[in-house]
Amino acid sequence: QRLVGLISRDMASFDPKVLPQVTDEDFKECIGMLPEAWQNHIGQVLFTPAAIKARVKQMAAQISEDYKDKGKVLLIGLLNGAFVFVADIVRELKIAYNIDFMVLSSYGSSTTSSGSVKCKKDVSIDPAGRHVVILEDLIDTGNTLAWLTEHLKSKKCASVKIAVLLDKLARRTADVKMDYVGWVCPDEFVVGYGMDYDETYRVLPFVGVLKPEVYQK
Repeated sequence: QRLVGLISRDMASFDPKVLPQVTDEDFKECIGMLPEAWQNHIGQVLFTPAAIKARVKQMAAQISEDYKDKGKVLLIGLLNGAFVFVADIVRELKIAYNIDFMVLSSYGSSTTSSGSVKCKKDVSIDPAGRHVVILEDLIDTGNTLAWLTEHLKSKKCASVKIAVLLDKLARRTADVKMDYVGWVCPDEFVVGYGMDYDETYRVLPFVGVLKPEVYQK
């Protein structure tokens, strides 16, 4: 019920710094979705499946409006983390598009970015002359997306914009602009909805805070 207004609200009036309310009942419902072995690993639920669905739909509506007269847009998802976000947002778009994927690495098994970017898989579709929208689950330092933006611009794209579900502004070190933001994410180690710790927890249908004792071993 409380999410109905979120879907129809004008994007310009939405404040991504205001997090959705998560009740005790919401928390229990989300934890109940987990395998039993993981149920004690999540300390807090930040974004429920319903909140994410509503916000993704709203982001897709703005992207569709902004690109309605720009031909076939090239969407680039970053694997592995963005695969859930990509799958959900593209099904809400009302524009013509192609989808491609890239694999960039800057984490390893650590909980913080390594600072260096490695391109393991480049785009397969030539982006020259195309309007490109990068789809990413989470940005923190911004180093990866800053590198990627320049990499794509070197391929002579018509434009490059970024849509990110979660923007961890507290960790930003690179000068990179986010064009579409789901929410500003608290400076916590979050997992779920494609985000992982050491390739675990990606499949969670919500975004939650991983308890420190899980990764501080």
